[in-house]
Amino acid sequence: PDAFFFFPQINLRLILVSGKTKEFLFSPNDSAADIAKHVYDNWPMDWEEEQVSSPNILRLIYQGRFLHGNVTLGALKLPFGKTTVMHLVARETLPEPNSQGQRNREKTGESNCCVIL
Repeated sequence: PDAFFFFPQINLRLILVSGKTKEFLFSPNDSAADIAKHVYDNWPMDWEEEQVSSPNILRLIYQGRFLHGNVTLGALKLPFGKTTVMHLVARETLPEPNSQGQRNREKTGESNCCVIL
């Protein structure tokens, strides 16, 4: 009966570019790469049109930022018992944190939260 206490689950609602959503349960120890692999291996039927060729190009976006593969849900301090929304996109490469775009954005004060190329 106390198992839930020791293994809290984090409910993620993943949103595709198309607007389709699906909810998955993960543990705080799961990393962004684990999540991508799990979603790839359990690809929802109604996401068929968005099927990707490899889990390695699936990227999670949380609060406007790309999550690197080794970041765990626990490290993000996500709340247990609530649904956390993330975007799931297919992208070959991640933007470099120190890229030119980042500096420009800080200068103008603009936020390009969800620009998907």
